[in-house]
Amino acid sequence: MTMVGTTPPPRLPVRNKAAESRSGGVSPMLTRLAAERATGVLVRECGTLYLTEGRVVHAESPLAPGLDVILTAHGTLDARAWQDAVDRADQRHDADRLLLDGGRLAPGALELCHLSALYDAAYFALAPSRTPGRFHYGTTHWLGSVHPVPVAAVEHETLRRRSLLHRIWPDPASDSALLERVDTAAAPAVAPRQSAVLARVDGTRTAPDIARELGRPAFHTLVAVRRLAAAGLVAPRTPPTPAGAASAARAGTGIAPDGLRPAAPDIALLKRVRDALEAL
Repeated sequence: MTMVGTTPPPRLPVRNKAAESRSGGVSPMLTRLAAERATGVLVRECGTLYLTEGRVVHAESPLAPGLDVILTAHGTLDARAWQDAVDRADQRHDADRLLLDGGRLAPGALELCHLSALYDAAYFALAPSRTPGRFHYGTTHWLGSVHPVPVAAVEHETLRRRSLLHRIWPDPASDSALLERVDTAAAPAVAPRQSAVLARVDGTRTAPDIARELGRPAFHTLVAVRRLAAAGLVAPRTPPTPAGAASAARAGTGIAPDGLRPAAPDIALLKRVRDALEAL
């Protein structure tokens, strides 16, 4: 009897995490989607990225002002014109074409604001996350494709922004926490863009909140906040200690309710001294 051999199925690809780590990519899934020229939406913990044929065409994040805010905050586009384009957008007419064809917006202004919003939201969407991303094939964004951006360019810019923020002030706590002012005996001079941010620091707003109020990209606001933190002018708000917890803490340390305790160290000052010594 003649035995007929069968061709074994191909081995499933194995993800090489060590190689991906050495490559410096931000999101291995995003890199694979770019390689296969995928179209759809990548949903991550802090935002979403829309792809068309492997390129990023739009990005959104709850931590970044949307394109509507960037366009309408300073009069580049009337808010009613934006809403009208959104309402009329469908499968035949994308909102970007409605804005341009109606003469409501110059092509250069739309492209510039769109790229600003895209890179801003992508920075947050590509932040390290605790949950895996999910990709939905075929999903497109109602805005249309204003200016597709290669995935490599988005990842490169995200890494550059991370590095810049770390150089300014290495503690990321101020990026998402409620911010409060720090009383200083001799406050340094503040640049105008930082001054507008500082004026809105009152213990009830985060950096993304301030960005929306100012109509600025959130990353630009993070830069200002970290510079203010490095100067010792702002810090994450310290949650109030409940009275019961304070009493228990005093009881545990043996300090009387009206007794004195050593002053808490100035953590911000210690970090600045540390960074200065490391730079020598």
